[in-house]
Amino acid sequence: NLGNPDEISIKELAEEILELTGSKSEIVNKPLPPDDPVQRRPDVSLAKEKLGWKIKNHRLDGLKETIDYFKELLSNGV
Repeated sequence: NLGNPDEISIKELAEEILELTGSKSEIVNKPLPPDDPVQRRPDVSLAKEKLGWKIKNHRLDGLKETIDYFKELLSNGV
C-alpha cells in the first residue's frame, strides 16, 4: 500500500464515512498532537516511474467495500 496521492483532511474522511454508513455519530475536533504530520499525501512519482504503479481503487470504493465487510461480520455475529 503506497497510499493515495489525493490528499483529503481527516475531517473530510470522517464525513465520507458518516455519509456512507448513515451513522448519526458526531465528529469531535481535538488539538493535533505535536508530532502530527503536516502533509498526508505520499509522493508516488517514483513508483509510477519505476514500477508503472497506478491507483487501482478509488478511496470511496475502498470505504464501501470495508463497510460492507464489517456489516457482513456483524450480521454473522462476529
